[in-house]
Amino acid sequence: MAKPKTAFVCGECGAEFPRWQGQCSECKEWNTVTEIRLAPATATTVSRNSRFVGYAGTQDNKVQTLDEVALTELPRINSGFNELDRVLGGGMVAGSAILIGGSPGAGKSTLLLQVMCGLARRMKTLYVTGEESLQQVAMRAQRLGLPRDQLRMLSETSVEQICHVAREEKPAVVVIDSIQVMHVADVQSAPGSVSQVREAAAQLTRFAKQQGVIMLLVGHVTKDGALAGPKVLEHCIDCSIMLDGASDSRFRMLRSHKNRFGAVNELGVFAMTETGLKEVSNPSAIFLSRGEEQTTGSVVMIIWEGTRPLLVELQALVDYSQLGNPRRVTVGLEQNRLSMLLAVLHRHGGLQMADQDVFVNVVGGVRVEDTSADLALLLALVSSFRDKPLPQELVVFGEVGLSGEIRPVPSGQERLMEAAKHGFTRAIVPWANRPKQAPAGMEVIAVKKLDEALEAL
Repeated sequence: MAKPKTAFVCGECGAEFPRWQGQCSECKEWNTVTEIRLAPATATTVSRNSRFVGYAGTQDNKVQTLDEVALTELPRINSGFNELDRVLGGGMVAGSAILIGGSPGAGKSTLLLQVMCGLARRMKTLYVTGEESLQQVAMRAQRLGLPRDQLRMLSETSVEQICHVAREEKPAVVVIDSIQVMHVADVQSAPGSVSQVREAAAQLTRFAKQQGVIMLLVGHVTKDGALAGPKVLEHCIDCSIMLDGASDSRFRMLRSHKNRFGAVNELGVFAMTETGLKEVSNPSAIFLSRGEEQTTGSVVMIIWEGTRPLLVELQALVDYSQLGNPRRVTVGLEQNRLSMLLAVLHRHGGLQMADQDVFVNVVGGVRVEDTSADLALLLALVSSFRDKPLPQELVVFGEVGLSGEIRPVPSGQERLMEAAKHGFTRAIVPWANRPKQAPAGMEVIAVKKLDEALEAL
């Protein structure tokens, strides 16, 4: 009998070594290298006419050119939540592996339980829980008022047993809650280690593609907000989405970090209620809860998230600094971009803030990566620095270049139409984004340079 092959893998970083050693030479951790047994490779004879069936259809096991590959549209399954389908690119694709991450208490299990209870009335589903008992899941479903008569449940942490049950049940959608507690028998390290998470995710993803099953994996995050486990976990799955939300806010943001079947810049907004997560069909309304009194340093900007415009309030506070090195604090924006825009404001706007503390906040917990927020940020800084409030009915968008020019941004007309629907009557936009016909009741001011925008105020 042949001796089984083994390998030595670090449980922290996943590095492999030919023999055991006390300290990992990659991450410098001690006593993390463990021996794992490798599965033996099975020799198979493949004929020229042999075929395999995958989630994308039947393919020939031979070399082909791209024009010979049959192009068939991948069917998508509606999850029952339009915001979730938007982030996934239009729905769930059969045979795909989807990873949903988020901090504790964000609502990952709640969202998936709501989705699965709805899908169970249309197709066969299987919810596998490894962290909670079946009674705990049933009590949550009862508290949320969800139908419990169709959803199939399984409490298991062994990947081999889960795949065995799934082959017998033949579900269309499977939820694994969570990937960090699953374990593979051939890996000797503890559940949650790098090697266990890597092997468990690889086996479950392979099973999903072979059987054409939608696999929804729940993932934990570290204290820094990054997805826990090896980086290969994000490489082997098809879609990775994160459910973010502050502990003191009832709103949750669903963002896509990787999607092989759609865009990665979509944003889904949910509200946590007593009956679970509810979709927010008009996100701009929740981010525009401004008071009736005008305040300095506050302006409404129009950013573009995926396929829709979003109106968000931006606040800035400029105050004299008592420190030798003034502070630059941003919440929801990139701090390096703030430093760059302050230099542009000094060079081309004539305003010096080197001795001022600058604080910037995006209301509602939205993380803005769109460069169209540049002009709004500068005008908010000027408003706070001069202690003069901006008009309540004003919206601003535009990218600012290093030479002080106001550069155009995509979908300018759609942004203005969204602002007009919410009652805004004035807008400062880049010259290249000036509309041929402004929305009814709106005055559009097109500017080319930063000094023109300051004069327009």
